[in-house]
Amino acid sequence: MNIDRSPILVVEDEPQIRRFVRGALEREGFRVCEASNAASGLAVAAQAHPAVTVLDLGLPDRDGLSFISDLRLWSKAPIVVLSARSGERDKVEALDAGADDYLTKPFGVAELLARVRAALRRSESSSVAQVPVFRFGDVLVDHLSHRIEKAGAEIRLTPIEYRLLAFLIANAGRVLTHRQMLLDVWGSASPEASSYLRVHVGNLRRKIEGDPARPRHILTETGVGYRFAP
Repeated sequence: MNIDRSPILVVEDEPQIRRFVRGALEREGFRVCEASNAASGLAVAAQAHPAVTVLDLGLPDRDGLSFISDLRLWSKAPIVVLSARSGERDKVEALDAGADDYLTKPFGVAELLARVRAALRRSESSSVAQVPVFRFGDVLVDHLSHRIEKAGAEIRLTPIEYRLLAFLIANAGRVLTHRQMLLDVWGSASPEASSYLRVHVGNLRRKIEGDPARPRHILTETGVGYRFAP
């Protein structure tokens, strides 16, 4: 079977398991690219735009959860976790971080392939582009290096401001409610948190908008939330 689509990315530090997973996928006709740690995995993902990522959580340079969080800043392609961590809390944390599926080691080849095929169906039904470097106006956002530039000069965002901007970019053109933004950025939709959202949006506008009083990119939808216009 010859499957002509974006590759499957396997991020696994154990060479034997990586070769085993790659072999199983290639025998099914999938194209495969691989990485042995989080840093190289993110770099390969930015270049290859994988349709699905198969990820081990126990990576040598960073925990797999932080890999998921970073990849989710710019890509919504499915992530299938393949891990020796079998506890319920481990699974919940991975899924909450943005993983789509979780398979524990040891695993069966047939089940792994079934999970990948299911993830591919979700991937093919999504039209979301995977763009690690995003430009709008005179602003450049590089999700791989977490670098933001305006007119060629680096600007500093707080972690909250960065996550807020990434969420807006990932949903460009969509009206995002206050509740959606609070849940994604803060993990809370309490009424008290709404004031924090307004403050951080105001700070973000001052840093990236040419005229914060008349924003061109982070637009207010009165009574509802905000919309990002690139």
